[in-house]
Amino acid sequence: MNLKKSDKVIILAGKDKGKTGEISKIIPNKNKVVVAGINMISKHVKPNKDNKGGIQKLEAALDASNVAVICSKCKKHMTPKVKFEENGTKSRICRKCEAILA
Repeated sequence: MNLKKSDKVIILAGKDKGKTGEISKIIPNKNKVVVAGINMISKHVKPNKDNKGGIQKLEAALDASNVAVICSKCKKHMTPKVKFEENGTKSRICRKCEAILA
């Protein structure tokens, strides 16, 4: 999975197709990501001594294949390419404009 927390992504499939957001959580063993403000679901919560209860809006996980990273320089979506530097470190770069992703 070439995604990292706080990456800006665009949704490629589903009810929120075309919307953009920032990754807030990654679940690598299930190949899923949670994007802030996207794929909202309603969850019914029972009341307890701490919580009043009712219907809460939550962000559900999306499959990682349904999102693509947006390059900060060229503003296009793509799958990042990994480049190995001479000192042994890896960096992610844009496939379209060769800019280094943060």
